[in-house]
Amino acid sequence: MHTDIPENLHRIQEKIHAAATLAGRRSVEITLIGVSKTHPASVIQAAIAAGLRHFGENRVQEWEGKRGAVENLAATWHLIGHLQSNKAAKAAKLFHSVDSVDDFALAQRLDRARAEMAASEPLRVLIEVHMGEETKSGVSDAALPQLAQQVLSLAHLSLAGLMVIPPYLEDPDAVRPYFAKLRSLRDSLEVNLGRKLPVLSMGMSHDFEAAIAEGATEVRVGTALFGTRSDYPGTK
Repeated sequence: MHTDIPENLHRIQEKIHAAATLAGRRSVEITLIGVSKTHPASVIQAAIAAGLRHFGENRVQEWEGKRGAVENLAATWHLIGHLQSNKAAKAAKLFHSVDSVDDFALAQRLDRARAEMAASEPLRVLIEVHMGEETKSGVSDAALPQLAQQVLSLAHLSLAGLMVIPPYLEDPDAVRPYFAKLRSLRDSLEVNLGRKLPVLSMGMSHDFEAAIAEGATEVRVGTALFGTRSDYPGTK
């Protein structure tokens, strides 16, 4: 079952390596996150067996339904979808990283939940920046510096960088300005905050090579790795 996953993973890793080389970068600087939303736990198990170690889920409830089959495996779990405030407490306990923080109230809830569980380490978070109309979530450019300052004030969160979901455009090169803009926003933040924000989570199945050219350190790939949801019977 899922015998195509190792081949798909190898193909994507080769593309990451080629894109990094072309950009004068090292492929080890780039983390591949397999977007496993809408796919069953067996898909995650197959990908882990093939060597993948980072996975992205969109919804807390969906992840709760399949984590029992995979939570003891050696992997890092990212929440990459929009997080509702009333699910923040669960998310803080179920994920290693929340990559879609977009307001201070949400960050406060994550921080409070992390404190209550007496976690040994702060929860890694990324701030999602809104660009275009592909998604309504994300903080505006103008509000980003203040939110970053606020998140840094929370002892149980560790701000690692920024994330973006740009508009879907058929031509990957047409998306590059959005990736370049996120990098520019990050660079400005580092100067203003006086600290490094090493993570740029940007690029998906059809445009991750363009994202790597613009400095992506994490790319989120679902369809190119796992196929479409309908490829795997038994998903809900």
